[in-house]
Amino acid sequence: MKRGWSGSFCLRLSETRFLVALPPASDLLLFAKHVFAAATVAAIAPAGSSMMSNRSSSALNSEKDLASIPMAQGGLSRLAIARLESAGVPVAPLLKRAGLTPEVIADPQERLSVQSQIRLLDEAASALKDDCLGFTLARDFDPREIGLLYYVMASSRTLGEALQRLARYSKVTNEALVFGYREGNRLAINLSYFGVPRHSDRHQIEFCMFAAIRICRLLTGQKLVPQQFSISHHRSEGISETSRFVGTKVEFGADTDEFALNIEALELPVIHADTYLNDLLLKYCEAALADRRGEVSQLRTKVENAISPLLPHGRVRAEDVARSLGMSERTLGRELADEGLNFTQILQRLRRDLAVRCLDDRGLQVSKIAWLLGFHDVSEFTHACKRWTGKTPSQMRAANAY
Repeated sequence: MKRGWSGSFCLRLSETRFLVALPPASDLLLFAKHVFAAATVAAIAPAGSSMMSNRSSSALNSEKDLASIPMAQGGLSRLAIARLESAGVPVAPLLKRAGLTPEVIADPQERLSVQSQIRLLDEAASALKDDCLGFTLARDFDPREIGLLYYVMASSRTLGEALQRLARYSKVTNEALVFGYREGNRLAINLSYFGVPRHSDRHQIEFCMFAAIRICRLLTGQKLVPQQFSISHHRSEGISETSRFVGTKVEFGADTDEFALNIEALELPVIHADTYLNDLLLKYCEAALADRRGEVSQLRTKVENAISPLLPHGRVRAEDVARSLGMSERTLGRELADEGLNFTQILQRLRRDLAVRCLDDRGLQVSKIAWLLGFHDVSEFTHACKRWTGKTPSQMRAANAY
């Protein structure tokens, strides 16, 4: 990109992420207008628009319900690919297993399905032998690579405003992520998933959680230490390193994905606040949000996400799950039947999927996995594993059957 801050701009979209210098306000506003007008057209085009290449369209059209597939800008996938390439790891086989192509990754305008991004991160973590890949990427990446979402946060007046922008506009970057913002005795940020089973992911959610606290520190110039930092999936390795980074104990296996700051952090000033720039960027964010397609109900995923935190309590009842979804047990059963499903089927499949994932973590004892999945004892869990795979938990783990 060629630039003369007092003259005209020659903009190439591929270079827009390299915004470093802060010129006079009037020039910055003009520059931002060009940057984000172009970025909005390129990066927020609806999945079915003409901006999507034929290869992406043909790949996605094979899905049964295109409109219900949560999409992401793919920045996290591209960070993972860059790390793989720097480590000399061939990426083509990993992309193939994740359902992606080198061409899609090479084009920053291409959006990816969130599920394919989750699969790629799993593949990359295995290839790099980095079971904390999401944390590693969050610790090392340049936040400006997030693009529009980062800049609207960085130009906000206070940290509270910046986090409210995050909660409102995160869907522009990743349609599956739902950031919650809550004020009370403390300032809390929580994450949940829409359209994607929470139990299917570790690395993406860890990236988002650790990146969020890192960005809070960068925006304010202060080493903010959360009062609480929790992640709902279980982990037996890397806990001490993540806790050192956060500054307090990271609680894995919690009920929610959430961190909380002292309520006084709400009014901390953002170092590079610019109300004029922020007002401009808010217009692009609102346009981007309006262009994102509406939320399409995915009942199975909602049921799975409602069941997961109940499993360790040992008794998962359809009545309780239905109540958490705002419906009666009878209505839940009818709506599941309309989709060819039933509650018991979903529960057993979820337990099986979680068993596979938990057994992949060799630091978790089989007895603890049995408890996490709501089995009364190891023998009951063993019987279930043999029914699912024909192998005991130990045999599954030893044979890498999963």
